[in-house]
Amino acid sequence: MNDNREKFASRLGFILVSAGCAVGLGNVWKFPYICGKNGGAAFIVIYLLCLLGLGLPILICEYAIGRGSNKSLGSAFKALSPEGTRWHHFRWVAYAGNYLLMMFYTMVAGWMLNYFVYSLSGKLTDKSVDEIGGEFSQMLASPGIMTFWTFVVVLVSIGVCSLGLQKGVEKISKVMMILLLALMVVMAVNSVMLEGSAEGLKFYLVPDFNKMKEQGIGNVVFAAMSHAFFTLGLGIGSMEIFGSYLSKDCKLTGESINVVILDTVVALTAGIIIIPACFAYGINPGAGPSLLFITLPNVFNQMPGGQLWEVLFFVFMAFAALSTVIAVYENIIAMTMDLFGCSRKRASIVNLFVIAALSMPAILGYNVLSGIEPIGAGTTLMDLEDFIVSYNILPLGCLLFVLFCTRKNGWGYDNFVVEVNEGNGLAFPKWMKPYMMYILPVIDLVIYFKGYYDMFKPQGTKVVCIWMTIAVVLSLLVFWIAAGHGSNNKKNKVVINKKQ
Repeated sequence: MNDNREKFASRLGFILVSAGCAVGLGNVWKFPYICGKNGGAAFIVIYLLCLLGLGLPILICEYAIGRGSNKSLGSAFKALSPEGTRWHHFRWVAYAGNYLLMMFYTMVAGWMLNYFVYSLSGKLTDKSVDEIGGEFSQMLASPGIMTFWTFVVVLVSIGVCSLGLQKGVEKISKVMMILLLALMVVMAVNSVMLEGSAEGLKFYLVPDFNKMKEQGIGNVVFAAMSHAFFTLGLGIGSMEIFGSYLSKDCKLTGESINVVILDTVVALTAGIIIIPACFAYGINPGAGPSLLFITLPNVFNQMPGGQLWEVLFFVFMAFAALSTVIAVYENIIAMTMDLFGCSRKRASIVNLFVIAALSMPAILGYNVLSGIEPIGAGTTLMDLEDFIVSYNILPLGCLLFVLFCTRKNGWGYDNFVVEVNEGNGLAFPKWMKPYMMYILPVIDLVIYFKGYYDMFKPQGTKVVCIWMTIAVVLSLLVFWIAAGHGSNNKKNKVVINKKQ
């Protein structure tokens, strides 16, 4: 046990930093629309059940691995698993996954800063829909503009992480998250008070079982499962690292529920901000980047005091993006320190240049390298990076975490529960064992394979078969990692419990 390892200064700091990592752009540009599209409040109920059944247990696994090992994912598996097993091989996949995520997410965070400046200067004010769309297209076509703002994000975020956990990551993230939540309340109240907003609230929150039937009950449930599964950003250790900074004063189930609740509140409030405003001005609240950069600026232009609300919105979006970037950068820096034995200062400096360089393909993929369509017509290098992370590393990483925490040749379910139930608060339910061991991994695989199928189905049977074969091979690699047997499992379990 590393007693010198930094710890969070407060429970609030831990919750807000973790929520900052979980609260991503998908909460804003995806969740509200799919909620309204799939039956409003009826979908929300299904989503919450899926979140409790899928997201929460895996989140608890990540926190437990972090706190139990007192290390980043770079060393956690090695510390907790029996000697001779293969679990530690995944650390390199997780390490690469964090970099891949930041290779495009850093760029998108730069878009938010750029649009904050646009809104502040009035560049989007009193322009037509086509002109607003032209501004977005011009930004994507300008590698210089995107490179500048991407580098600003890298400098700011790495700078925060270089200050350390309490003085940097926790302190700054707490301020950003508190301001983010305050901004959301103000904007939600304004949106609800707009003339014509009632229809938007009805679309968003009133249960509509006819919409569920139109979409297909199975499709609605899968949409809820998928979003619940991915909303917390699990599978690459971005939450595990915060578990390693957490004291043993409180049980992990209650702490995890707090983070899930805050993430859900943000997602639901984002819908109250966006959907009624779009309906008030007769604009389709479609999902995706166009919602943020084309649709909503058009809404603000029609709104009394529109420029002020536009500025506040992009401040909110910048905080949401930066809180995630800072959290993932902290994981990258911590893993670099654990894997290579370097100081925080050196890890910060090295990653400043590495991440800046690795962000360039995503930037150039929209202009200089726009002719490259790696996973189908109309796709970009960013789409490829997102595909590798979202469709592969995240679901397979989640599967590995669950297997590690429940299998005898891993950490073992008993050791996992001992760690989770250390401290005060809500205990982990005993009846969850069969669900964790057998049902949750199956659901994970279903989501994984269905994601592949839905993505490549439009490209024809041949393409689907090729990519599904790749998916099967990658999933088998996870089971190969999980199948390794240690030479002295019993001895290692005793040592682990003594450490705890």
